[in-house]
Amino acid sequence: MQTAIGSSAFQKTIEGVERLPIDDQLLLVEIIKQRLIQHRRAELTTVIAEARAAYRTGNVRRGTPDDLLKELEELDE
Repeated sequence: MQTAIGSSAFQKTIEGVERLPIDDQLLLVEIIKQRLIQHRRAELTTVIAEARAAYRTGNVRRGTPDDLLKELEELDE
């Protein structure tokens, strides 16, 4: 399996970006950063909704960090 850096499509994209004027390259970087932030927010929204649903249905456990560590140790035994 090829890595993204080794793929010809990825390399062509990089070369295309490098042909842009510096100001356009900077704008592109900002656009990509903002889209990544939006994507991460959407992922977090999904995770939070799942956690809330689990809480509402009682599929959660409560305890201290020590309780968690004790439970993990018991699983190893």
